Amino acid sequence: MQFRDLGKQYQILKADIDKAMLDVASQAHYIMGPQVKELEQELAEYVGVKHCLTCANGTDALTIALKAWEIGPGDAVFVPDFTFFSSAEVVSLEGATPVFVDVDSDTFNIDVDSLETVIQKTLADGELKPKVIVAVDLYGLPANYPALKTIAQKYGLFILEDGAQGFGGSIDGKKACSFGDISTTSFFPAKPLGCYGDGGAVFTDNDEWAKLIESYRVHGKGTDKYDNVRIGMNSRLDTMQAAILQVKLRAFDNEVERVNEVARAYTRILNKYVKTPVIPEGFRSSWAQYTIQLPNEAARNALQAALKEAGIPSMVYYPKTMHVQTAFKNSECSMFNYQSYNSYRLCSTVLSLPMHPYLETPDVEYICSKLIALL
Repeated sequence: MQFRDLGKQYQILKADIDKAMLDVASQAHYIMGPQVKELEQELAEYVGVKHCLTCANGTDALTIALKAWEIGPGDAVFVPDFTFFSSAEVVSLEGATPVFVDVDSDTFNIDVDSLETVIQKTLADGELKPKVIVAVDLYGLPANYPALKTIAQKYGLFILEDGAQGFGGSIDGKKACSFGDISTTSFFPAKPLGCYGDGGAVFTDNDEWAKLIESYRVHGKGTDKYDNVRIGMNSRLDTMQAAILQVKLRAFDNEVERVNEVARAYTRILNKYVKTPVIPEGFRSSWAQYTIQLPNEAARNALQAALKEAGIPSMVYYPKTMHVQTAFKNSECSMFNYQSYNSYRLCSTVLSLPMHPYLETPDVEYICSKLIALL
């Protein structure tokens, strides 16, 4: 059994993917070939924004967004304390300070009450200037953007949507990666929409920022590639990955519908035995992971070991909060000692089960029966 069965997906899409890859090879436009621009247009239309600029990976996408806003030393960027390292890493790389915020225990996403408390304390401390909220769409579920936008407007902050896991999710029909002032995603193979290597994208409706993003991703180029007007990056999505993503995008809506069916089956069977994911009304997840919560770390670890013995893979996303990461212990952000009760607890209790569009109903029932018996 596979945790996320990319091999099965390839077999189903094989004919179209093979043709797409061979077309790129025969055309020999391996970098920024026509498929890249086509994909950007398709992604922008899918999400419902004016501009999509692809890049080399999801971390670069976040970095480029911060560069477009000129985020740097003295700036505070508010980041969930329960997320993948890159959400905060990019802030420090720009010389700014990540300020960590607790998450909601039901949705795993940034907690709006905690966020406002932290913003107010940062303002009172007076050492940093609040600039950006990084809202992570964790496990596939969009963050609470209606509430976040109210807070952002109140304090004059940008929202950077980290949609690396959330692409394909929605709120009241509006797609993920359209909620931020700038939004980003990742095409890492295991993400909801993944390529066969690394890849990422940046989304915005702002024309000026789009021009800056396009410049930053290719060495800060100006009117031509040998007129470099700013210090930029080498961060391009290669043509082969773009061609693969074009094929996968055509199948993507069906895959999102299918993972929602799988999630509903999991929840229907398991919700009497463990804490299952909560999807607020009007929200739709793309289910990058299906994550249950156990009573404590000992119970979680024992269950994970027993599932492994039964041939069922599982993963812990994530075992350590951001502010206790070794890289941040002695950094400037360590001076902001905020309470992250939910984040601490989730690190000890979460467990993600196999989840992908090609997980068959008998497999779901087998996983659930074993889990219930072990509990």
